[in-house]
Amino acid sequence: MEGGSLWHELETDLPAADVWEVYGGLAIGRLIPQLLPHVLSKVELVEGDGGVGTILLVTFPPQGDSEPRSYKEKFNVIDNEKYIKEAETIEGGFLDLGFRKHLMRIEIVGKEDGKSVIRSTVEYEVDAEHAKNVSLVSTQALASVAEAITKHIKEQKKSPEQATE
Repeated sequence: MEGGSLWHELETDLPAADVWEVYGGLAIGRLIPQLLPHVLSKVELVEGDGGVGTILLVTFPPQGDSEPRSYKEKFNVIDNEKYIKEAETIEGGFLDLGFRKHLMRIEIVGKEDGKSVIRSTVEYEVDAEHAKNVSLVSTQALASVAEAITKHIKEQKKSPEQATE
């Protein structure tokens, strides 16, 4: 068994509470396919209300044959005070590639100057016979999401009448 973690941090001049407002609930699942259709084509609610235990079906746009096309994730942690959300793959995706565990953690860390950091972490464990698949683990999509969400929040602050669209 091989395991590890990768992380990405993006500093933003937005307050942590504003960033968490998007990341903390289901809004992010609606926004990513709109903002980054090349990253995710669809996010569907399978079960739950956005709280702990919620299950989503995440679908990727068509790509290479070797990559998974979809997976289900379950929210294991949602901490609205510390701004932490953890979602673990429970079906498909990396599990189909020999991984025992694939977990994503998002932490929104507020700074004293009113800015914040979006810290995205991926933790994984993979069977020894599938260790070559570790090269598929990346924070690139999470980094793209952090940048797109930050840009989206800034645009919404500039034009509040579009915030409800």
